[in-house]
Amino acid sequence: MIGRAESPTAVAAALRDRLGHAVTLDAPTAPLTTYRLGGPAAVLVRAVSEQALRDAASVLRGHDVPVLVIGRGSNLLVADRGFPGVVVVPGGDLERVELAGDHVVAGGAAALPRLARQAAAAGLGGLEFYVGIPGTVGGAVRMNAGGHGRETRDVLISARVLDLRADDAPRRLTLAELDLGYRHSALRSTDVVVDAVMRVEGGDPRTCRARIDEIVEWRREHQPGGSNAGSVFRNPPGDSAGRLIDACGLKGFRVGGAVVSPKHANFFQAEAAATADDVHELVREVRARVEHATGVRLEPELQMVGFDEEDDGP
Repeated sequence: MIGRAESPTAVAAALRDRLGHAVTLDAPTAPLTTYRLGGPAAVLVRAVSEQALRDAASVLRGHDVPVLVIGRGSNLLVADRGFPGVVVVPGGDLERVELAGDHVVAGGAAALPRLARQAAAAGLGGLEFYVGIPGTVGGAVRMNAGGHGRETRDVLISARVLDLRADDAPRRLTLAELDLGYRHSALRSTDVVVDAVMRVEGGDPRTCRARIDEIVEWRREHQPGGSNAGSVFRNPPGDSAGRLIDACGLKGFRVGGAVVSPKHANFFQAEAAATADDVHELVREVRARVEHATGVRLEPELQMVGFDEEDDGP
């Protein structure tokens, strides 16, 4: 862990030599997540271009420190004590979207709702399902994000990926090499999606926008807003995590300022006074109660970092 072998200051100094003021110490992570919770990152790097990612990688290869990549933080809970390593936040040029006939090229930091709306406005269909997923293209590739009958593997052609621990340049990986499954890919924690190529279909912009509106309305009706990270648990084979939690009478169950949403049992809300530890304990308690009542051990989809337990993450 950082601080045992070397100080955050030393790592930050090496990163600043390459990246300048894009590197900060003790940076808050709460604004980087949809939960709006969590303590500081020992070191934070804002990488606004592919070259910046490569520069960061060249430094990180020389330091034995934990690394966390954050897109929009829509599937992430950081402990109140923070993250004791280097957080890399892609942005800038890595948010670009290029529409090119039968495909699009989207930067790994591009927001999925914006990608869906841009494609729809151009009469390019097939990506409308992304409008309801508050993540990035990189996160979609990493977790094979999906909804409304489609998944990322249904539209993805390839992705360029940079391993911050090993690569001098991004590698282009095919769909087969990425090995996308249910909320799964072959990507490692230090892999950053630089960009992805996705298949689209020609269509009428009005039809595409109508589909966008339909998905937005469905999500407003069936899923809560506010501070949450979407689905907390993966669906077990042949069942729904939300159904199991609801069947155990846990809608409205709370720990401190964290509560199981009365609207959707697989969404855990953070109220104004909530802490990251409240959410973490709620996840643990709901998981234990469902397993006790049903024999099914739910697996978190939510990525939890900085906590003591090694088995909290997906």
